[in-house]
Amino acid sequence: MRPFKQLPFLQRFLIWKTKHLTDHQFTLILSALIGFTAGLGAVVIKNLTHFIQRLLEKEFIVNYHHAFYFVFPVIGFALVYFIIKKIIRRPIGHGIPSTLYAISKKKGIMRRFQMYASLITAPITVGFGGSVGLEGPTIATGASLGSNISRLFRMNQNMRTLLIGCAAAGAMSSIFKAPIAAIIFAIEVFSLDLTLVSMLPLLMASISAILTSYFFFGSSTIIPFVLQNDFTISEVPFYIVLGCICALGSIYFTNIYFRIYKIFSSIKNTFLRILLAGTGLGVVLYFIPPLYGEGYGVINHLLSENYQEALQTNFFNEFLDNIWVVILLLAGLVIFKIVATSLTFVAGGVGGIFAPVLFMGSALGHCFALIVNHLDFLNKPISTGSFTMVGMAGMMAGVLHAPLTAIFLIAELTGGYQLFVPLMITALISYLITQSFQPHSVYTMELAKRGELLTHDKDKNVLTLMDIQQVVEDNFEVLNDEMNLGQIVSEGVVKSKRNIFPVVDKDYIFQGIILLDNIRTIMFDKTLYEEMRVSDLMQNAPDIIDLNECKMKDIMQKFQDTGAWNLPVVRDKKYVGFISKSKLLTAYRQKLIEVTV
Repeated sequence: MRPFKQLPFLQRFLIWKTKHLTDHQFTLILSALIGFTAGLGAVVIKNLTHFIQRLLEKEFIVNYHHAFYFVFPVIGFALVYFIIKKIIRRPIGHGIPSTLYAISKKKGIMRRFQMYASLITAPITVGFGGSVGLEGPTIATGASLGSNISRLFRMNQNMRTLLIGCAAAGAMSSIFKAPIAAIIFAIEVFSLDLTLVSMLPLLMASISAILTSYFFFGSSTIIPFVLQNDFTISEVPFYIVLGCICALGSIYFTNIYFRIYKIFSSIKNTFLRILLAGTGLGVVLYFIPPLYGEGYGVINHLLSENYQEALQTNFFNEFLDNIWVVILLLAGLVIFKIVATSLTFVAGGVGGIFAPVLFMGSALGHCFALIVNHLDFLNKPISTGSFTMVGMAGMMAGVLHAPLTAIFLIAELTGGYQLFVPLMITALISYLITQSFQPHSVYTMELAKRGELLTHDKDKNVLTLMDIQQVVEDNFEVLNDEMNLGQIVSEGVVKSKRNIFPVVDKDYIFQGIILLDNIRTIMFDKTLYEEMRVSDLMQNAPDIIDLNECKMKDIMQKFQDTGAWNLPVVRDKKYVGFISKSKLLTAYRQKLIEVTV
């Protein structure tokens, strides 16, 4: 046995940790470390983005900046494509959906390159005009750090998922300086259990990240807003209407997002896709410059009612004194922001949808308030600032399916809870209406379609996390549909330890099954060996499990409906093996233990 001092550093540290720290104490330390690194990641991504944007607006370019809207996006997407293809050499994926997929199907394991991939590509995307946010890439960077740190210290899947949630909370806390909303976001989006075991690490990560943000950025916030008007009960009907409008906006957002994605996914030539989507985005940005980049500057100008800066255009600047022109331009921002965001994604840009959602919500809420005020049927005008902030919450609740995150984030950004009741009204209505038409958010829709989405339903989560391949048994003797009884006995019964025999044709296409009980009374009668054939003895299986279509939940349902103990498994109609109810239940119990420890 090697002396302690000669052991590798990590092994010595693990031994020391086992002796001096409990698992809970060590988890709190790691969560603080992950919160710090997530906050640092947010600082790096933000500063890199601002550096690129300032670089593109300096000296000779600034005089022709609007003309360069046509080429900036294409250049940015080309650079991102080159980095992914030649340097990273792996697909990056979208931040939060790829993190959710890693949790549900890869046991929370994220590749090391994901710790820096978004850190490089997201600033280039947004800096060159990509109309997306930096929150998703920041969360993906932190989540990958959390995943790899947990692997380094040999933590189980449950703790790895918790540390990924800590990274998400840290990123959100650092970006928005909203520590409570950050914790709720991690619980709501990543379906973490709300227990004391999970709350303390999330709290530690959130605090660590916000302190990092204060250290680098001071007390400035991404959306500085001071509430000017208190909530009055007479405004409730307007907040109800705003909730309905936000629901319509959320449904529009999701439909346009997937529709544009579907159109461009049919273009197999990557360079053509970059050129078409990049040029399309350039055209949109030329006519609507406020859609350039994240859009937080536009939100802040709307809050201060500085329309000259918020709605800068190449054609309508001289008409911005007319309030109805302002209203029409705000409606245009709502309509075209998701178009610009979708074009950014289909061109290969790396970013998130959090900022676009807030952008659309702010424009929608502000536009609604201006319409109400200038229809001139109220004794006292409603607050455009309040409705701008509440509109952001309504869109978040609808698009992200995260009403609690929306409520607490906007409440923290406003520096108090005076808007809490309006936020609850609008967010709840928007969420309920949107969910009735779209059961899943943009983040989770594709995962849900594939049956790979984790939710707060523990039983469904266990089924989602189970690997079908691990419960398939292939130690069955396969019979050909042209065999006779003699061959069944010699090639099947004699060699097999099982009492069921799958039957296939010459192309290995599954045909049916033969049970030992079906031939027990005749298998020793040699006079029937040539006469009886497989087709005379074969029967249909109670049901069939198709690996291309069936998820674990479907498999459980098939066993329940048929009452069978074994069901055949096929892929592309070809025989693969069997799944037994006993092995399936054993695997379920084992996975249940893993995710609840």
